[in-house]
Amino acid sequence: MKVTINDVAAKAGVSIKTVSRVINNEPSVRPATKKKVMDAVKELNYQPNLAARNLAGTRSYTIAFIYDNPNAYYVIDMQNGILDACKARGYELLIHPSNSKSPDVHKELEDLVEHSKVAGLVLTPPFSETPEVIETVKKLGVDYVRIVSSEAAQKDEDNCIQVDDSSAAYELTKHLLDQGHKRIGFLCGGEEHVSTHGRLDGFKRALQDGGIAPQQELILKGEYSFDSGVQGAKKLLQSDNPPTAIFASNDEMAAGALFAARLMNIDIPAQLSIVGFEDSPFSRQTWPKLTTAHQPNNEIAKCAAALVLSKARSKGAAESGSASKEAGIQRTFTPSLVERDYSGPAPS
Repeated sequence: MKVTINDVAAKAGVSIKTVSRVINNEPSVRPATKKKVMDAVKELNYQPNLAARNLAGTRSYTIAFIYDNPNAYYVIDMQNGILDACKARGYELLIHPSNSKSPDVHKELEDLVEHSKVAGLVLTPPFSETPEVIETVKKLGVDYVRIVSSEAAQKDEDNCIQVDDSSAAYELTKHLLDQGHKRIGFLCGGEEHVSTHGRLDGFKRALQDGGIAPQQELILKGEYSFDSGVQGAKKLLQSDNPPTAIFASNDEMAAGALFAARLMNIDIPAQLSIVGFEDSPFSRQTWPKLTTAHQPNNEIAKCAAALVLSKARSKGAAESGSASKEAGIQRTFTPSLVERDYSGPAPS
């Protein structure tokens, strides 16, 4: 009887997902866990499906998910969405975390495509929004799809799944303005992400349409992390004229801002309103729950994977009808307002 990944997981006493992470050589797995899995692989003589199928002929049945993002919830949602699309089409997934700021990133991508024999790449920010990376991928001749903020799509829309960060940020800011807030702080994410600039653009447009000039002292640079939210909120709230609301560029930062406000004994939402972005578990694990913008990362990833697989399969003569399937894939997503408890009327 053929040995499956389920058999390896049972033998090693771990989940199927952990076995997959070990096989894909993800660095997040503990050495002891990795050893247990590899011992089980050797003992059962397990051969991963992707290796067996890719070695069987010239056609690849694997796509790679390339990311550099500290938010585990984002990565898991993306991974699960891509996996859903792969399973539906009989493909495997190679998960490849990388450092977008590394000087060796271009060589790393070249080695990945050459040695892993992938049919296509799903690129997420900041890789998907870096022109030099896109040029490298184009030169490699591999099919790819970019998940990008709409501002980064430009002339490459055919290879993009877009997220309209600016429109969603506009609605979130308008929600705060409608509550009577006039002095609103904004915590930026990492500058290398185009989503940061899109969200800031929507924030500023909403203020201007509401007759309020954006104030630079209320807009702080940061990163998409809890600690950045803590530090940014402290700086805003310790100023001589603190804001009555804070717009954090993602939910993890918003949770950090909430933590900082509570350390300062600020009553929320009576004295301060906080909103986030993405509708990640961070927004639902606080109490009360955070107002945010729902970004369907799982569905976004599923569409990206379906698009790159459609492109890859269309190369084969047997897949000549795949272009019509591709036309039905959703290309643009606008996160929607989710009103919860941590945004209230401006204090009188």
